[in-house]
Amino acid sequence: MSHEVVIRIGFFFGVLAIMTLWELVAPRRTLTTSKVFRWINNLGIVFLNSLLLRVIFPTAAVGMAVFAQKYGWGLFNYVEIPYAIVVVVSVVIMDFAIYLQHVMFHALPVFWRMHRMHHADLDFDVTTGVRFHPLEIIISMLIKFAVIVVLGPPALAVVAFEVVLNATSMFNHGNVRMLRSVDRVLRCFMVTPDMHRVHHSMEDHETNSNFGFNLPWWDRLLGTYRAQPRMGHEGMTIGLRDFRDTKHCVNLPGMLTIPFIGKITGYAIGQRKWDKSKERH
Repeated sequence: MSHEVVIRIGFFFGVLAIMTLWELVAPRRTLTTSKVFRWINNLGIVFLNSLLLRVIFPTAAVGMAVFAQKYGWGLFNYVEIPYAIVVVVSVVIMDFAIYLQHVMFHALPVFWRMHRMHHADLDFDVTTGVRFHPLEIIISMLIKFAVIVVLGPPALAVVAFEVVLNATSMFNHGNVRMLRSVDRVLRCFMVTPDMHRVHHSMEDHETNSNFGFNLPWWDRLLGTYRAQPRMGHEGMTIGLRDFRDTKHCVNLPGMLTIPFIGKITGYAIGQRKWDKSKERH
């Protein structure tokens, strides 16, 4: 586990390079804003979040896993199960926890305020998958700590989960085109770009669908799955209705202020049906 940081950085830049090339060769949608400017700001937030996590949580989630194992905390430190099975089951359970966390960030107004920065991106590409507000990143890490303490997963499982989550987040946010037949098969095993793009629609009933980042099963099992956007992938509008200016949606200083703007009086996830009165004309 001493090479955890190197492994994660290697996978990050490897997947970023592959998705960047794929987006250049076969883009799914035409971007509406400057790609260079968006990338500078979206990747800038990655650098800021990475620095912040290293300062606040020097050993991150894997350090918590090692700590829990040392003191015998968590379910898997009390039961005798083959190591390989524990690793796989741990990754699946942590993925389900991230699904529930994502739903919570849409359901509770105080968390939706933070999560709005991710959805306020006016376009949808690989960098959208790593664009999260620092406050959300901190809360997400604390939730991971809680899951690790309760579950007691091996450090290897935590590293694998973190690598897979980061890689699949960049993949399923890709502005890439793939054959429908390939997408249909892949959706049985993982969240695809076309599946997750629905979640970034401006329409509330679509934003509150397809919460999975890695495994697609949770959305199907818990009734939050939506196959396609109502207006089609080329016709749908990406982003949030209340944030359409580049100052808050693309510019890094403005992005950081989004949680502190406006009032949210109702639960965001409450809108699960198409509200025709909000349709853009």
